Amino acid sequence: MPFQVSPGVNVSEIDLTTIVPAVSTSIGVIAGRFNWGPVSKRVLVNNEDVLAANFGKPDNNTYEQWFTAANFLSYSNQLYVTRANNTANNATSKSGVDAYIPNEDVYEDLYETSGVTARTVGTNESNTVNWVAKYPGELGNSLKVAVCQSTNTYESTPVRQFEFEPDSVSVTATGGNVAGIISPGDLLYLANSTVNIDVKVVSLTSTSDTSILTLEEAPTEFNLGGTANVTTTDSTLKRRWEYYNFFDGAPGTSNFAETQGGANDEMHVAVIDEDGFISGTKNTVIERYSFVSKASDAKLENGATNYYKTVINNQSPWIWWGEHETAFGFSSSTVNELSSKSFVVSDESTATSSYSMTNGTNGEDMTAANYINAYDLYSDPEQIDVSILISGAPSTTTAGGTGSSVVVKHMIQNIAEKRKDCVVVLSPEYGDVVNNNLFAGAEAEDIVAYRNNDLILSSSYGIMDSGWKYQYDKYNDTFRYIPLNGDLAGTMARTDNIRDPWYSPAGLNRGSIKNVVKLAYNPPKAQRDELYKAGVNPIVSFPGEGTILFGDKTMLSRPSAFDRINVRRLFIVLEKAIATAAKFTLFEFNDAFTRAQFRNLVEPFLRDVQGRRGIFDFRVVCDETNNTPEVIDRNEFVGDIYIKPARSINFIQLNFIAVRTGVDFEEVVGNFG
Repeated sequence: MPFQVSPGVNVSEIDLTTIVPAVSTSIGVIAGRFNWGPVSKRVLVNNEDVLAANFGKPDNNTYEQWFTAANFLSYSNQLYVTRANNTANNATSKSGVDAYIPNEDVYEDLYETSGVTARTVGTNESNTVNWVAKYPGELGNSLKVAVCQSTNTYESTPVRQFEFEPDSVSVTATGGNVAGIISPGDLLYLANSTVNIDVKVVSLTSTSDTSILTLEEAPTEFNLGGTANVTTTDSTLKRRWEYYNFFDGAPGTSNFAETQGGANDEMHVAVIDEDGFISGTKNTVIERYSFVSKASDAKLENGATNYYKTVINNQSPWIWWGEHETAFGFSSSTVNELSSKSFVVSDESTATSSYSMTNGTNGEDMTAANYINAYDLYSDPEQIDVSILISGAPSTTTAGGTGSSVVVKHMIQNIAEKRKDCVVVLSPEYGDVVNNNLFAGAEAEDIVAYRNNDLILSSSYGIMDSGWKYQYDKYNDTFRYIPLNGDLAGTMARTDNIRDPWYSPAGLNRGSIKNVVKLAYNPPKAQRDELYKAGVNPIVSFPGEGTILFGDKTMLSRPSAFDRINVRRLFIVLEKAIATAAKFTLFEFNDAFTRAQFRNLVEPFLRDVQGRRGIFDFRVVCDETNNTPEVIDRNEFVGDIYIKPARSINFIQLNFIAVRTGVDFEEVVGNFG
């Protein structure tokens, strides 16, 4: 008990309930080229819909990595996806200029406070932009941002007189220039006994005393009896914001501003899919931010912020705030910081604004360095827990990229073998198996040659399959060849879910491959033998049985227990779980009590694994025989764990022996075979 100065009772708790924890074995990782989403960021995805929402839909430049990821998700629901950096640009609200904001961390560090500056500008142009697409990519060019800042610009009666020409799509306005009141994109509300509609303003041309409005599909039946003057007191003509119908009312004064004596702080913001590349329909409103406030300290009744910049940055999956609108006439002001406490729009002509985003690009073809930098985000086991690194197709003839063997070597040697808690899955290159019919067996020869490449290491942390599959791309209504390593990883994840990691993922029970129209290469028995000797696991289509993973070898070239997938993954589980539990022994005394405590921690866990058919037998040695005085004096602690791993059946011998009618079976059993 602790030392006490005066008499008393001290109560303390000692926790000796530490156990070996369960560890994850089914978390996949893939990095690659995508047309949308954060760059150089780990994003956990649990299904194909989330993959499309975060990283865009596949196209001719991204489908291989995209469908490899989607195929893994058809077996499991845990996949980290990283978009590799290939110099793509973000679209911005200023024509002809670009920005580069790869992810949320960069935005918060560099731009959230000071605003977004474009990387290139023309002569005498400002380098600030009002809005920027959330991520790099051409998809951002489909966006349009529309802002309504005041009640009058939401809906009002024009202050000029208008002369209508009933049979024309042009309206002539007399009495001066009306450019500050009506602009392209506005709606004119026409109402009489015949017509009650909104007509969109297409264009406006003005002279010193006349303005001509061109209206979209102006009704010929709109007739007030010849040429009629419509004045400001006549309710038959109103001006409305283009997105009037998407909001419940005009922006005005929020309750927050009103309680502080402020006024006119509300605004509306609409985000539109102008080109239809996001929603599939042009000019679809995909986001609405109603009654958000220009006051930087604005709150809703529930205490949440209502400051338009913060609301949009936090909620929008499509845009970042870049700079305040010109008409605001302020910068990040609170209600009490304004002398009048009123957020009066300084210029009604800019009180509504719309920006078509431009200059977003998808970047250049991928390089080995792009992939390596992305996978390196998963190199530290203390920072991120992963189990299967999926190489996808880092080098192909169809979707860009170079150096797959360089990437695979880095993944195995510098990530998996250093972490020691994950494996790397890979496929042969596209040209090895797709339309490779130069001679019979060319596919097997080229696959083995790729496997024996000097850059492809002999390692129990690498696992290779035999090919690519042909599958349907529903997003583009076509068929694609996709590498099978996403499915190979998927069979391991599925095995974890229905059995345990130490079961083999191969065979008819657990090795079924999904989403296969046909295999690019379906190896016959003789060629499967050649592949298997090289450490390549054949994937085969059998009539009536489907497409099956028909091997469970790792890429370890020397004979060993670790040349089998189930043994390698068994030891990953044991090492990972026991090492995690052993951390609680750090800084304790290396004495008989601690050593007994360690044995009592590990042995029940191994008995459980043994009971679940993972190992045949085990022994834990942690006593004075391996924790000698010299070990103790070096502040070390040694625990030796001996394992007899369970082996999967790879070869079956069936002997059928015919005997004479009068022979006793006891006489012949055991004498043949």
